[in-house]
Amino acid sequence: MKRRKVGNLLALAVLSALVQRPMHPYEMASVLRARDKDQDMKIKWGSLYTVVRNMDKHGLIEAVESARQGGRPERTVYRVTDAGREELADWTRELLSTPEREPSSFEAGLSVMAGLGPDEVVRLLRQRVDRLRERLAADRERLARERAELPRLFVVESEYALAVGEAEATWTQELVDELTTGRFPDLEQWRAYHRTGDLSPELADLAERGGD
Repeated sequence: MKRRKVGNLLALAVLSALVQRPMHPYEMASVLRARDKDQDMKIKWGSLYTVVRNMDKHGLIEAVESARQGGRPERTVYRVTDAGREELADWTRELLSTPEREPSSFEAGLSVMAGLGPDEVVRLLRQRVDRLRERLAADRERLARERAELPRLFVVESEYALAVGEAEATWTQELVDELTTGRFPDLEQWRAYHRTGDLSPELADLAERGGD
C-alpha cells in the first residue's frame, strides 16, 4: 500500500463527505455516523480533529470560514481541495484493486489454540458460531432495510461484510465438525499433550521449527 500524507482511514471518510459540500468537523462526524462509516472502517472519533488538522496542513482540505453561534466554540468550515479530490480517487482505486493482508483477532486466536484442550476449543468455537449466526441474522435484516431505501451502489459494502461473515461461520462450523468427529489431523496427539504436558517428538519438532 502507498504511503500517504494522512494515512488514517478516517481521512478517506472525511474526503468522501466533503466532496459533496463544505462542513465543519462536528458536521463531518454527524454525516459519517449517519452513514455508518464506523461499520465500514476502523474509526476513532476522538482523533477526528487531529486528522482534520493534518489534512489541512497537507493541502487536502482548506478552511473557508469560521463562525461562532452563541456561546458555542468557534467552528471552522472546510472544503475539499483539488489535491484532496485526487487523493480520494487514488486511495479508492488502491483499496479496490490491491488486496492487503489484514490478520484478524480470530486468526491470532487460532494460531495459539493448541494451548487449550480440544474439548474447550470446540466449546468456544460453538459459542463463536452461535454469536456469528445471531449477528448475521441482524445484518441480513439491516441489509434488507438498506436495499429497500437505497440504490445498490450504496449498500455493496454491507453485502460484502455479510458474505465474509457467512464464510467465517461456515468455515468455523466445519472446523467444529472435524474436531467432534475425530477427522482433525493429530487430534489424539493434541489430547495427549493436555493429559500429560508432553508433546510428541513430531509436534515438538514442528513447534521448534515453526512449521518451516
